[in-house]
This record gives sequence, C-alpha cells and structure tokens, in this order.
Amino acid sequence: MQGLGLAVLVIGFKMALSGFDLIPAVACLLLGGITGEIMHIEDGLHWLGRHLKERFRSDSATFVQGFVSATLLYITGAMTIVGCIQDGTIGDASTLYLKSLLDGVASVAFASTLGVGVAFSAISVLVVQGSLTLLASQLAFLQQPDVLACITTTGGMIIIGIGINLLEIRKIRVGNLVPAVVYAAVYPLIF
Repeated sequence: MQGLGLAVLVIGFKMALSGFDLIPAVACLLLGGITGEIMHIEDGLHWLGRHLKERFRSDSATFVQGFVSATLLYITGAMTIVGCIQDGTIGDASTLYLKSLLDGVASVAFASTLGVGVAFSAISVLVVQGSLTLLASQLAFLQQPDVLACITTTGGMIIIGIGINLLEIRKIRVGNLVPAVVYAAVYPLIF
C-alpha cells in the first residue's frame, strides 16, 4: 500500500509541476473544493461505494476506499479529458487505449491492497469518459494548450491528495476537489 501511495504521489507531482503557472490551478482547486463541499461529492461517492458493497454482499473492509480511490484516480487525470476529446472529435481513441492500459496495471495493484471495490470504479469511468466522449464535439476548446496545462496541473494536485490518503498521512476529501477540473477547463478561457 505504501509503494502504491508513493507511486500515486510521484504521478501527481509530475502532473502538478508540469504547468507553467500554478496560481490558476491553485485558484481552481480552491473553488473546486468549495463547490465539492457544497455538493457533498465525497459523501456521494462513499454512499455509492457502500450501496454497491451492500448490493453485491461484499465483506471487504476496504471496498468503499478501493472504489472511491480508484474512481478518483481514473477520472481526474488529463489523459481522460484529452483522450475523450480526441475520440469524440476525430475518432482517435489511442490516448484512451494507453490510459486503459495504465489504469489496468494500476487496478491490479489497487485491487491487491484495497479489494474488489476497485473493480466497481469501472462504472464511474464508463459514465465520466462516456459522457465526455459524447460531448467532445461541443468541448473542442479543451484541446487548447493553456486549457490542457491548467487541467493537468489541477488534476495532478488532486492526484497528490489521493496519494496522501493512500499513505494515511492525512485524510483529504479528494472527491470534493473534482469540480476543480471543470474550473481548470474554463479558467484559461476567462482570464
């Protein structure tokens, strides 16, 4: 678990530090955190995880943590946004194929420590990636370099939060930070 947490931290730091200007990403993270707290996103993810655990009669003590951690890791990365846009606008799914390969490897490590709840994160990935791919023709502005840089940096900071949770350093309500990615997408267009 510690090795997995460290690996997630490295991925998050690499993404977060890839941007040129951290101020917009920090602003998006703060706005996203406020929005997520108001919307109770983290609570909703935990509720969904508990519901799935009960529905499938799992006795895994880490089912909910596995579901929430894997879901957040798989849907907050820039590869999700870029891959969905490429697939939806020009029919090129190569980024999503690469992402699925990386997610598959990560899911083996996650599942070995967090259990079967990780497999149920596929539902969230299907909904988010499917929705973004279907809307991609309307979201072509996300391909702009400034937008991608802000999304990558903001998503990286969220992923760092997942790593901190996995290492049990401190509990961060990462689910409530997910709206930050939306703010990161529109921030460069406004300013």
